[in-house]
Amino acid sequence: MNVSNNEEQVVAKKLGGLNPALIIPILIAIGITIYLFVLGSPGNFKADPRLNGLSSVSFSDLETKELHPDGFLGIIYMGGPIVPILISFMIIVIVFAIERSLVLGKAAGKGNVDNFVVNVRSLLNRNKVDEAIVECDNQQGSVGNVVKEGLTTYKALTHDSTMTKEQKMVALNKSIEEATTLEMPMLEKNMMILSTLGTVATLVALLGTVIGMIKAFHALGSGGGTPDSAALSIGISEALVNTALGIGTSAVAIIIYNYFTSKIDGLTFKIDEIAMSIQQSFAEFH
Repeated sequence: MNVSNNEEQVVAKKLGGLNPALIIPILIAIGITIYLFVLGSPGNFKADPRLNGLSSVSFSDLETKELHPDGFLGIIYMGGPIVPILISFMIIVIVFAIERSLVLGKAAGKGNVDNFVVNVRSLLNRNKVDEAIVECDNQQGSVGNVVKEGLTTYKALTHDSTMTKEQKMVALNKSIEEATTLEMPMLEKNMMILSTLGTVATLVALLGTVIGMIKAFHALGSGGGTPDSAALSIGISEALVNTALGIGTSAVAIIIYNYFTSKIDGLTFKIDEIAMSIQQSFAEFH
């Protein structure tokens, strides 16, 4: 493979998948919209019965805290300004989890990868390189792409009389490593987002928890001998809502990240397994 083809493939891998710089601001805007207009819908609240003259519910009443939650969505809304951030984090995790699932599914190619590995190794043991290349074309995945590049180099080296056997082995190994390097960016792209949110979501939730507890203790101390029970309960509720959202988001992100990491490691192992077979076949027959 020439240099220009390598460069084109590198660019293609970098452009594959969603662009975080474009998608994340949009998802944050969606999270804020959900917080304001879905969770903050007047239908999720009821008027404080202790207040007179409040016959209907409006967004202005929400701003003045003259309403009480009338359901779970209203309770989440009362979690404060950290809630839309955590909602955005959860949406980002879900969107990029779907994106990674589609990309890795495509990278796995058609058919069973284990069967593909067995078939290619069987063909290499019989020195049927052309048939193995056909198997790679049918597989249409990252494993097939890497193996095909290795087999193409394999065929070229069999007709090269200018290199020693050791030099040919080095060139074959280098070709496989370069092909693997071209495929890995596509597999690992955006994985850092899931890893980061798995940690950051907990820290942001902790900030919301601290803010809620500050409000609770302020309500406890500002009332003198009679604490404001309503303000105290709102502060505690805000702290717990942020904690729940943060832990939930972090748990989902970590689980998804570990799942996709295991799939990437599995594909990498299959590539290494066939690469070893290619090298052994070349050493045996050439």
